[in-house]
Amino acid sequence: MNIKDYIAGKYVTGYQYKYFIPEFINKTFTWDDPKINTLLEDATRALGELNAFTMIVPNIDIFIQMHITREANASSKIEGTKTEIDDVIVSKNQVNPEKRDDWQEVRNYIDAMNGALQQLDNIPISNRLIKNIHGVLLNSVRGSCKQPGEFRVSQNWIGGINLSSANFVPPHHDLLPDLMSDLENFIHNDKILVPHLIKCAIIHYQFETIHPFLDGNGRIGRLLITLYLVSNKLLSKPALYLSDYIERHKNTYYELLTIVRNENDLCSWIKFFLTAVIETSKNGVITFQNILNFKHEMELIIVEFGKKSKNAKKLIDFLYQKPIISITDIIKPLSLSKQTANQLVKEFISKNILVEVTGFQRNKLFSFYRYLNIYHQ
Repeated sequence: MNIKDYIAGKYVTGYQYKYFIPEFINKTFTWDDPKINTLLEDATRALGELNAFTMIVPNIDIFIQMHITREANASSKIEGTKTEIDDVIVSKNQVNPEKRDDWQEVRNYIDAMNGALQQLDNIPISNRLIKNIHGVLLNSVRGSCKQPGEFRVSQNWIGGINLSSANFVPPHHDLLPDLMSDLENFIHNDKILVPHLIKCAIIHYQFETIHPFLDGNGRIGRLLITLYLVSNKLLSKPALYLSDYIERHKNTYYELLTIVRNENDLCSWIKFFLTAVIETSKNGVITFQNILNFKHEMELIIVEFGKKSKNAKKLIDFLYQKPIISITDIIKPLSLSKQTANQLVKEFISKNILVEVTGFQRNKLFSFYRYLNIYHQ
């Protein structure tokens, strides 16, 4: 079907409100818009360059965890959490009490992503996997009473204080089995000739329109983008995260999803999505370049530790995964005595590798601040 002929769905009148029923999407999509062709070419090239970097950075999995943390924080911010990445990487008891609920939501996203990536070895992207992810995402946080791990069995809405004042009302829950089955079939239909990035854009739009859960739909929908790219080998590691781009263009993001439903304009949404892939991939390459340069600099500094270089390297490798630490954090994982850990941190401070960030006499925290700054850019 040519995208210009695409019909997104229809509004149906319920009791004092109208809900939207999206059309099924399990079909081939074509287009005549040359702008989509050029954006698709640029996005595919940029994504390939990002993927290449993930294969040349030594011990890439160490750094991927920080990418996941950054995505988790950005995706959760879109839904209203107030944490920064520096808050998320410390332990819960080290976080300001008023931020602990938000901290838990972001940590749940990290656990959901890591768990989903592991499950991909045995479970394809499916309704089963999506429910598993959702159960982790809403565990013991706001929304934990809203059927974690299960599709909704009641009507939900977006915006407004009730159904009659809502900005958008997704399809009735009785329609979810057929709609989610169609979405799952589209994900795995290798007989339709749709490039993966176009397919991924359509999947995200459709999922957000169906809104199958009572809570957490935005985060699950964004998480699925990464899972789809990894599952289909466009990325060997989960290195592309669009939430930062979406968070910076949040109004446009929501507006374009609405335009698809109201005006059948799928092209504008696809162009936005491809542009997000291009910019995010390019920024990801810069991040990995900066990591490689910084890693090389740290390796030269480690040599200066002489006999202590073994412990210094262990601490550096630990800091790549946990860039804000207390002395207690490193004693057991690095097999150090308290005295050795204290002395090692003091030397890291003297060499400007770490900086103390609390100003306290006790319970001090030390930041691997230059490394963290790479993820703030």
